[in-house]
Amino acid sequence: MQVGIGQIDSLTGAFDRNAESIVRQIERARGQGCDLAVFPEFAVPGPLTLDLVWRPDFVEGCERAVERIRRSVRGIAVIVGSVARSESKDATARLRDCAYVIEDASIIARIDAVHVPPLGAAEAGRYFTSGPGAEIVEFGGRKLGVTVGEMIVPEAEPIDVLASLGAELVVHVGASPFHVGRDRARRRLVADCARENGVGILFANAVGAVDGTVFDGGSFVVDSTGELVFHAPRFTDGLFVVDVDAAKPITPPDEDEISDVREAIVRGIRDYVRKNGFSSVIVGLSGGADSSLVAALAVEALGPSAVTGVYLPCEHSTRESALHARELASRLNVELLEIPATGVHSALKDALPFGTDGIVDENLQARARATLWMALANERNALVLATGNKSEIAVGYCTLYGDTTGALAPIADLYKTEVYRLAASFGDLIPEAILAKAPSAELRPNHRDEDDLPPYDVLDAVLRALVDENASRAQLVELGFGEDLVNEVLRRFYASEYKRRQLPPGIALSSRPLGARHVPLTHAYRD
Repeated sequence: MQVGIGQIDSLTGAFDRNAESIVRQIERARGQGCDLAVFPEFAVPGPLTLDLVWRPDFVEGCERAVERIRRSVRGIAVIVGSVARSESKDATARLRDCAYVIEDASIIARIDAVHVPPLGAAEAGRYFTSGPGAEIVEFGGRKLGVTVGEMIVPEAEPIDVLASLGAELVVHVGASPFHVGRDRARRRLVADCARENGVGILFANAVGAVDGTVFDGGSFVVDSTGELVFHAPRFTDGLFVVDVDAAKPITPPDEDEISDVREAIVRGIRDYVRKNGFSSVIVGLSGGADSSLVAALAVEALGPSAVTGVYLPCEHSTRESALHARELASRLNVELLEIPATGVHSALKDALPFGTDGIVDENLQARARATLWMALANERNALVLATGNKSEIAVGYCTLYGDTTGALAPIADLYKTEVYRLAASFGDLIPEAILAKAPSAELRPNHRDEDDLPPYDVLDAVLRALVDENASRAQLVELGFGEDLVNEVLRRFYASEYKRRQLPPGIALSSRPLGARHVPLTHAYRD
């Protein structure tokens, strides 16, 4: 059986656009002799629908798109993800995350997700209710099981039931977001499930980015022994064809964490900017590693002509930083604007009826720069990219309405030590001198980050345990971190939650991005 897997980049709420893309891929699949075309979860409405599904005409828009797709299906079968109303008479009933099975212009089945997780990329349990159970569909003399959801959950998905009902292949339509190591984890889980139940599984995954969530594609097929027999490219749109009867075991694709992270951020920037109707971005260049990396990623995503670097020297800016910003802009071939921020900074100080020493003055400098970035963004109809990293954001080492300003924070899920590793992957595009110098916000004379924070390699080790592993204070001390260090990091971490709540969306790269946390702003818990 020839199967075409449509890794399509659906735009949430663009029903006509998505239907057109699906119909086009169905025609391609039919032209390549496919018996079946499969499209991911939420292919019709687009992923991360969130509260849009409650709008009065949202489901009707999905239904109209499915009807258009149905009419196009001739000489091929199609499985496509959408959303639908529950049959419940209860007015408060939630919707169904589902897949339609279509053959010869007829909908022969609607398969609802059986496992609806309470949380996840879309907090699905807030919107959708579980379907009734396993169901086999037949066409062309073949029996297929169909399942729907972000991931296959062995203890909840009816794979064993479908296998017992005679399924020759289970087709899973999913929208599984990227994070480091997720592709390998998906394949391992699905392979175990296939092996245990003696049935091959096809996992069709979404591709593209919505807000800070990136779907990385990488659709794949395992046979009934759990061997990988097909793997589509990751981060790539297209129709990928596999003969599930003749496919032989293949070597799993190589995984490179740095390369994966780079591709995910690039895709996240490109889709966020273009899907929101913009074509260019502003990046505040400081001559440091963070802003240099964001600029390089933006150029890779959008091209040099779409990126404007802005260097805004203030009272404590150094000649070295100016030279580094100019050299970076030259190597990236982007426009560089140099606009002194001292006038705005002085005007803000003069407007206040008190002295502006210490933190007041430091924050005024950061906010003066942000005012100029946003003015340029308005003048050019561009978006500002924030350049903060996960280490700074975790401990609040950032200025609200200052360096946190922007529409998207591309490296907000990268610790500072990871920033250096990713920046090094750009080779000569980012000057070595930028990566070699001590990090500094240059907000006071001879200012260095390590005047205020532990060395980043130490801080990042604490934060990985605290944020990524959810370690308690006692566990952090048991890991060998000094009590004074632990207490200071925890103090900063809890005290800066209000800042994180107001930051722009960050591109999620790990299983524990700071933006995905759900904690109250007001609480007395200090572990």
